[in-house]
Amino acid sequence: MIIRLAHSPDPDDAFMFYGLACGAVAAGPYQFEHILEDIQTLNERATRGEYEVSAISIHAYPYVRDKYALTSCGSSMGDNYGPLVVTREPTEVEWLKGRTIAVPGLMTTAYLTLQLLLGKGAFTPKVVMFDQIPAEVAAGKVDAGLLIHEGQLTYGAHGLKLVVDLGKWWMERTGLPLPLGGNAIRRDLGEAACREITGIIRASIRYGLEHREQAVQYALRYGRGLDTALADRFVGMYVNEWTLDCGPRGREAVRRLLCEGTAAGLLPDPGEIDFLG
Repeated sequence: MIIRLAHSPDPDDAFMFYGLACGAVAAGPYQFEHILEDIQTLNERATRGEYEVSAISIHAYPYVRDKYALTSCGSSMGDNYGPLVVTREPTEVEWLKGRTIAVPGLMTTAYLTLQLLLGKGAFTPKVVMFDQIPAEVAAGKVDAGLLIHEGQLTYGAHGLKLVVDLGKWWMERTGLPLPLGGNAIRRDLGEAACREITGIIRASIRYGLEHREQAVQYALRYGRGLDTALADRFVGMYVNEWTLDCGPRGREAVRRLLCEGTAAGLLPDPGEIDFLG
C-alpha cells in the first residue's frame, strides 16, 4: 500500500522522518512516498483529504476532523517558545493593532494564536510564504511579520526586532505548551492500518533522536540559512519527547487552544479530539 507522507520542507520534519527516508526503519507492508509542501498548502489539501498522512497545523484540525485523526506522535510543541512577531523598530504589542502583519497562512496555528492575543479583526493579515516574511518586513512592505520555522532563529540577520514570542505569551497565560502542528492520518485507512502506520512514524522519530548527528546532517538540506549548530538547536526545539508522544499535558494543550479559538469565534467547534496511538 502506498502511503503519501506529506510534510513541510523544514529541518524538524526532515529530522522526524529521517529513519524512514534512509531506510533504517522498517516500513512494513507500506511504501512511503515523501511529499514536501509548505504548511498552508498542506492544511488546504487536508480539507480535501488528499494525502493519507499529512502534517497539519493544530488550527486546521476542526476543518479536517471528519477525514483525519491526530496521531499521538509527531507533534510540534512550543514549550515556552513559539512563533514570533517582529518589526523593523522596537515597539509594544498594542502598537500591532490596526497594522498590516505578514502571516504564513490563515490556517496556521501561529495566525490563530496571534488573533487570540490581539483580538478577532484587530489587524490586517497579508499572507506571505513563510520564508519570505523577514524580507517583507525589512523592506517595509508590511508593518510586522509573524515568523515560524527557522525564521525564529535568523530574524536578527535582517535587523528585525522582537515584539512578542507567542509561545511565551501562551505559557504565561495557560501554563501549557503551545501546540503548533501535528500529524494527521486519514480515517478511511481503517483503525488497524492507522495504528500500524502511527507506530512506524513513532519508530522513525525515535531513530532520529537516537542518531541525532546523522539526522541533523540530513535535516540541514532543508535548513535555509542554518548552520549545523542552529539546525541542531531548531530541531531540539520541535523534535523531542513531546514529539514521541504528546502525553496528557500535550493533549490538554490542544484542547485548550481549540476551545479558546472556538469561544473567540475564530474556528468551528472541534468536537471530541482523538489521538491515535
